[in-house]
Amino acid sequence: MKANAVVAVEPWRVEFKEIDVPDPGLDDVVIRVTHSWISNGTEGSFVRGERIAGDTLWVDGDPVPFPHVPGYQKVGVVEWLGEAVTGLSIGQTVFATVSKVTGMFYGSGGHVSPAVTHQSQVWALPDGLDPVAASGLTLAQVGYNVGTCAPTKPDDKVVVLGDGLVGHWSAQTLQMLGCTVCLVGRHPDRLSKFDPGADGCVLNARDGGIEEAIRRWAPEGIALVADTVGSIESIEALYPAMRHAGRIVSAGFYGRDGLINIQKMRAKELSLHAPAGWSKARMDATLAALGRGDLQTLPLITHRIKAAEAGAAFEMILHKMEPHLGVVLDW
Repeated sequence: MKANAVVAVEPWRVEFKEIDVPDPGLDDVVIRVTHSWISNGTEGSFVRGERIAGDTLWVDGDPVPFPHVPGYQKVGVVEWLGEAVTGLSIGQTVFATVSKVTGMFYGSGGHVSPAVTHQSQVWALPDGLDPVAASGLTLAQVGYNVGTCAPTKPDDKVVVLGDGLVGHWSAQTLQMLGCTVCLVGRHPDRLSKFDPGADGCVLNARDGGIEEAIRRWAPEGIALVADTVGSIESIEALYPAMRHAGRIVSAGFYGRDGLINIQKMRAKELSLHAPAGWSKARMDATLAALGRGDLQTLPLITHRIKAAEAGAAFEMILHKMEPHLGVVLDW
């Protein structure tokens, strides 16, 4: 069976081309994709050749992981159902994570249509939810995971490091739980998309003095620091501003720089949480939050680009050619 796909053909280069995909089986759903959402950080890292698997750094001696189909989130319309598939119907609009491909380094990928997808990777969308809003569901779930994996209480003051997509959805999730959030980033255009509310704050790290500004904002101490960018140095710089028994949530990709000094955490008896991946329960909860409007995705979209022009989209992301945040491919 043939399909169109976004293919990382070699490090730093992406093409839109026809590929082979397996014929669907009894447990599969075939989806005609309408929109897929690029995960700038993760997919960019894979396209550059930095990773060999999810959170596993590529090192000399590993096989070169090309070609592959990047991505893990999309929406579309069900065109075919295997006999063992339940709970879905032809013509239904659904979300899907990874789908089956052949002839690639990995046996699955995200940006491909028609998408032959195991039913366990497919979610029906709630009535009234814009499919485009759901096309980034997996990554929104990462933010949900960051915001919920460590216990918090309403009115806790928390800091989220990073103004990328995961940072925004982490901050939104913590607000949903009643926390007061300070979002720290380096891009005014991205920071402007976050509403901190009356008592929260937004800080541009390029202005300097972040630690002192946070201590003034939260003189009683920060309950939680969530790092979504992958900077141990930034986490440790905020230790003095944290309250006793505070919590650290680490969701960034650290590459070779992921060592953390536990001894430094002991003075305040800090706890470390390291969320990763997705689970059905979290995907269900995130989709429900999108349906209720507790999590927002559409305001974070800065670019909608034709899937056939995916090469240009990745060029923009990889080389930071212009400001961007949410990049959606229209199929």
